[in-house]
Amino acid sequence: MSKPVPVNEEYIFTDGVIISETDTNGVITFANRKFCEISGYKKEELVGQPHSIVRHPDMPKAAFKDMWETIKNGKNWEGLIKNLRKDGKYYWVMSYIKPKYDENGNIIGYIAARRVPTRPEIRRYEILYKEMKSKEE
Repeated sequence: MSKPVPVNEEYIFTDGVIISETDTNGVITFANRKFCEISGYKKEELVGQPHSIVRHPDMPKAAFKDMWETIKNGKNWEGLIKNLRKDGKYYWVMSYIKPKYDENGNIIGYIAARRVPTRPEIRRYEILYKEMKSKEE
């Protein structure tokens, strides 16, 4: 599935909680109705795809490097993420990601819950991410 072309138009995420689950490689195994609604994808289009299907190109690689290092080490991660909808619009989410374990304590995937961020949070992260992106090769 090809990634949409970004357009500089925000889709305002106003209420509810987006929930998704992935395997240890970041492939989506569950997407709730709100995730489908906000991302513009059908559940069948999301499940089986890498979660990066909604990654906006404005997001710095270092933010995801930190996220992966944190959750692979069994810790929870929190941060603001700019995502890309199927129609090319973007939306911001405050994301909380935690490891999912089997009965033997092995990480078998990750659960992410995302809420509506505040405008001050978005402004703070926009500045930080622009600075981080400017340092990428």
